Amino acid sequence: MATVVFADLVGSTGLFERLGDQTAGRFVTQLTATIGRTFEQHRGRVVKLLGDGLFVVFPAEVDAVAACVAIQGRLREQPVHAGAGGAPVQMQIGIDSGDVVEIGGDCYGDAVNSAARLADLAGGEQILATQRVHDALPAAARAHLRGLGPMYLRGKSEATEVFRVDWQEDADTDRTLLGTSLFSEGGTRWLELSAPGQLLRLEPRGEKLTLGRAATASLAINDARVSRVHATVEWRGGQFVLSDTSSSGSWVYFGEQHEPLVLRRTECYLVGHGEIALGCERGPGSGPPVRFAIRG
Repeated sequence: MATVVFADLVGSTGLFERLGDQTAGRFVTQLTATIGRTFEQHRGRVVKLLGDGLFVVFPAEVDAVAACVAIQGRLREQPVHAGAGGAPVQMQIGIDSGDVVEIGGDCYGDAVNSAARLADLAGGEQILATQRVHDALPAAARAHLRGLGPMYLRGKSEATEVFRVDWQEDADTDRTLLGTSLFSEGGTRWLELSAPGQLLRLEPRGEKLTLGRAATASLAINDARVSRVHATVEWRGGQFVLSDTSSSGSWVYFGEQHEPLVLRRTECYLVGHGEIALGCERGPGSGPPVRFAIRG
């Protein structure tokens, strides 16, 4: 058994376009080397560098989560900028644990694939983990993982229970997570929803938004398959929650996944970015999708 971590730099393509290949390559190399040392300080072994990220294995889940929290906390407290005018660097991280086979210095297994998919799904500054990681942690550490519900990871036929590590702190709160004391401001996030010709922004603790065919809906979708009030989106318990209220259902596609999470009078948390198809699954002849993204 091993715990697998994939940590990827957010927006690396734009970085290379802005700085050029040579300068951006040198910056990314230095950054990943520094992050790799932090992983190693927490008993992690860097299996390989992935250009703009790292693939790391740990002997235990608690070490992996502590290392990821330390990295996210350091980037928040000591922002790293790539060139003048660039936004602070952010990492997106996925963690899973399970049997891993090592061949020729590389590692293979279901946990490797799941951790990589979770890193793709995570937004900037996020750490996503599986049920296996959650269950293996001490009770005090599990209290800092928030369940996001089942999600379909690319290449897996069954949904995976996903958890987010709540490593960020409110401005007036001092908390210790897995022995790592963090004193951060707690970033401001918002949810962006868009459809052709429409753009909405939902702030934490903002008013509930409605999606549907009715002209009075916050985001109006003119399609016969869409109910008048098809779904709602609200801030609840520190998350943006999508609730299906229709008779035909809602299909939620996270990140670049092709398999949707289907809601029928049920709900899910919105994380990262993706699309919501109302009334039928995405495909030829379907209505205009609603795009979502967590910003901030």
